[in-house]
Amino acid sequence: MYCKKIMVRDLLIPMIKMNRIVIELKSPEKIPHSNLVFQLVNQNYRRVPLVLNRGEFAVRGDIIDVFAQNHSHPVRVEYFGDKVEDVRTFDINTQCSINKLDKVMFSENERESLVFSRLPNSGGASLAIVAQYNDGDHVVHENHGVAVYRGLKHLATNSIEGEYLLLEYKGNDKLYVPLEQINLIHKFDDSGVVAQIHSLSDSQWRAIKRKAQKATQNIARELLQLYKVRYNQPGYAFSADSVWQIDLEETFPYEETKDQEKAILEVKKDMETPRPMDRLICGDVGFGKTEIAIRAAFKASLDSKQVAILVPTTVLAQQHYLNCISRFQEFGLIVEVLTRFRSKKEQIAVIQKLKEGKVDVIIGTHRLLQGDIQFKDIGLLIIDEEQRFGVVHKEKLKQFRKTVDVLTMTATPIPRTLYMSLSGVRDISVISTPPQGREPVRTIVEPYNEDIIKQAVEKEIARGGQVFYLHNDVRSLEKTAKKISSLVPEAKVGVAHGQMKGHSLEKIMLDFLDKHYDILACSTIIESGLDIANVNTIIIIDADKFGLSQLHQLRGRVGRTSKNAFAYLLYQPGKVLSKDARERLEAIAEYTALGSGFNIAMKDLQIRGAGNVLGAEQHGNMVAIGFELYCKLLQDSISRARGESVPQAKEFITGLLHIPDYYIEDHKQKIAIYQRLFSSKKTQDIEEVAREMEDRFGKPPEEVVKLVKSLKDQLT
Repeated sequence: MYCKKIMVRDLLIPMIKMNRIVIELKSPEKIPHSNLVFQLVNQNYRRVPLVLNRGEFAVRGDIIDVFAQNHSHPVRVEYFGDKVEDVRTFDINTQCSINKLDKVMFSENERESLVFSRLPNSGGASLAIVAQYNDGDHVVHENHGVAVYRGLKHLATNSIEGEYLLLEYKGNDKLYVPLEQINLIHKFDDSGVVAQIHSLSDSQWRAIKRKAQKATQNIARELLQLYKVRYNQPGYAFSADSVWQIDLEETFPYEETKDQEKAILEVKKDMETPRPMDRLICGDVGFGKTEIAIRAAFKASLDSKQVAILVPTTVLAQQHYLNCISRFQEFGLIVEVLTRFRSKKEQIAVIQKLKEGKVDVIIGTHRLLQGDIQFKDIGLLIIDEEQRFGVVHKEKLKQFRKTVDVLTMTATPIPRTLYMSLSGVRDISVISTPPQGREPVRTIVEPYNEDIIKQAVEKEIARGGQVFYLHNDVRSLEKTAKKISSLVPEAKVGVAHGQMKGHSLEKIMLDFLDKHYDILACSTIIESGLDIANVNTIIIIDADKFGLSQLHQLRGRVGRTSKNAFAYLLYQPGKVLSKDARERLEAIAEYTALGSGFNIAMKDLQIRGAGNVLGAEQHGNMVAIGFELYCKLLQDSISRARGESVPQAKEFITGLLHIPDYYIEDHKQKIAIYQRLFSSKKTQDIEEVAREMEDRFGKPPEEVVKLVKSLKDQLT
């Protein structure tokens, strides 16, 4: 019955304001099914097809799922008649049950239409739970091209009966796709371009697909060739971990996540082999990429090799510098920084020390790539957000990659489909699990209102915290700071932006770090990687002017600890927002889950993440055939380039067997189940889906039992 067993921390979570308990259930207990539904509605719980957020409940036959404000996990209540037969927690990502409960208490739900707070997400879960198709969405059929999805239809005629996906093509042509062929259909992400609907009666789609196939074959060969060259290139093999390495790692004040541990082991293994490392660490904002870099840098330094850490901004370089000093100083490592914060004289001195081997770790911006920089013996280059550097800088980095171990870090997501496609030709470590105890940032989207700002600031200061106030107009930033001071007279306000002189900016940032200021009125200079644990409220003015990925990065500046964090996204009152701006704000408000930077809903991040790995020239092919299908073609091309066979999907025959609507009412969930059933490669896959269906939807009817048996028989 239970799909997955994991340890559950305390079910009840600490709240800023604990809502009163209004519903208590025990198992077994007699309380009519309809009574519980009535109570939930009465307490402002929202009825939805699938529970993903606090304050929601779903009803599926004898099962009621509830996510209460006072719980860290949602709860599944299973009925037998009017008696509560079973109560258990379930995982928001897989929707599978976790642990049985004897009793459960639900608090009242405060209806907050503008505040979204989703449970920590393990990085794009629920994608397998709900098919990402809505009526009117664009999809792409592998053999017929781009169409408009028009829903799941039941057809019953003399010759055919069953469930079909209806696709609408150019000229209002209709294609009914049997569910057995569901894996030929892929989500088509428009990614800011107008989708071209294809015709069933011409060959245009075949030409487009051929072109994309040829491009994936070329890039597969290139990737494989690069990988082979690097694999055979001589490099330095670093020593195995020493006692000092263990001592350094014990100074990390947090518990490593599983993904972090795995990435650390992969980096160390790369470093200990006699070939140059070229590994990409991909993790959402605040997921612990910096710690991996710290450990790699220390490991290299212990072998008397120099380490360079290249970052895109001066402020971030300064933060990494302070972080490295605090972690390395007791071990006697010499750490330096090279940015415009340093005077000309100081820069000359640092460059000379670097040349003489008197610097172990150097941190800097693109200044590190200029012609006057010479290392005595560099062994490791760490690059933070490589896509932020220009073409000339990237060419210089290519030279490093030939002989030096290179570790690249990015918060721009590499979608799982692409990550899986590149397996075996690109070394990528993905960190998709949030640190333990981390809560998602509560995101509020509102018209600009001074009362909201005053309350948000006073609330943060009252708990000893600090605030980022982002006003991205340098000309009026000082005036804005004065306005904040008059709004909250007790608050000390500092000002920071990229046009300030190096010394002034450094002093402001250090003073803010030392809590001499309560509020930092700033530009987007804080966007990249800045990590100040005491800042847990960010207010973004004119949020509608920012791109989705930028808003995601900016929101990631807060919520770096177990404290509740808040992001206020404000736009001018009375302003008519463009369709794009409104959609961006809705998306950033909806996808508050930790790790949601990896969610495919963030289309611009997805295409950009792919471009960073494969090159910008692939963008056109991704847009032409859709990202999902592009990744499938790429995976097939890589397999063929490596001399591997490309397995063909099993073609199942279901006849009249199907999943009835009364068992799975929501078509999106039903389609997701069908996709998993028809992509099964072994009977165990089908059995797993069957167990999950019983867990989530209750005891299956006879039609479903027969369907499962038929599919298993066809695989044996």
